[in-house]
Amino acid sequence: MELRQLRTFEAVVQHRTVTDAAVALGLAPSSVSQQIRTLEAALGVALFARGARGMELTAAGKRLQGWARTLLEQADAAVRDVRDERRLLRLGALETIAAVYVPGVLERFARLRPGVDVEVHADRARDGLLHGVLEGQLDAALLLDAGDFVGGLGFPAPVGPLTYLDLEPVPLALVAAPGHPLAGRDRLVGADLSGWKLLVNVPACSFWLAGQRLLGDAPQRVKAGGVPVMRAWAERGLGVTLLPEFAVTDSFAAGTLVRLPLEVPALSLRLVWREDQEQQPGMREILYAAARP
Repeated sequence: MELRQLRTFEAVVQHRTVTDAAVALGLAPSSVSQQIRTLEAALGVALFARGARGMELTAAGKRLQGWARTLLEQADAAVRDVRDERRLLRLGALETIAAVYVPGVLERFARLRPGVDVEVHADRARDGLLHGVLEGQLDAALLLDAGDFVGGLGFPAPVGPLTYLDLEPVPLALVAAPGHPLAGRDRLVGADLSGWKLLVNVPACSFWLAGQRLLGDAPQRVKAGGVPVMRAWAERGLGVTLLPEFAVTDSFAAGTLVRLPLEVPALSLRLVWREDQEQQPGMREILYAAARP
């Protein structure tokens, strides 16, 4: 079993066809097919079956997938160490938090692990980040979550050896225009939102999920858009909305929004990575360097 065969195996898994894998690797399709056949012969098992959606992993192929990623990562780490190259951490982050929270994480890395370079990939979709971590395209990802497991906020996490570290709380606020009828209340509970318009984005949005946990089905949900749109619509009196405090600080100062008197639990800024990555020399220390001092 050779490393080049494992890289070819990974490419076929990712691209699902021999032709697309060959393009990605810069090889002829016949070369990709030959390497897969040689790998299967060496292991004595079939790794792929051709299906309607392309090359599908067999049970043996699924077992090899995790091993292939681990072996390739260890080989890459060995090359960097022998060459005395700087380590690179490929960090994914939700676009929502990239501007506000990622700079602090980068500052901590620069101070605590000056020999590590960080490459940031921002993404609107949580699923893309988590699959990137599982498939080895990212070393770790920053996202918003809650609870005692990845996906505790209410989103489905992909199956795999994911683990996490909560870095810091991300406070939320339920807000409305100063003239909104709920703004004059002394205290609110979730049931008080029954029938009122709650401005939301999409069901996969962290703030939609947080609102679902906090308010249930009491409010009438009105799809507005991303954070800037929800904030702008709320300022115009079109409904209340649940947003991160960092997104409404200026609106509070300008008097265009007020905080409604409802106790709102914070979300967690969560760093997620593959648990088996910690076997790489120094990786655990690199990941934990993101924690608040």
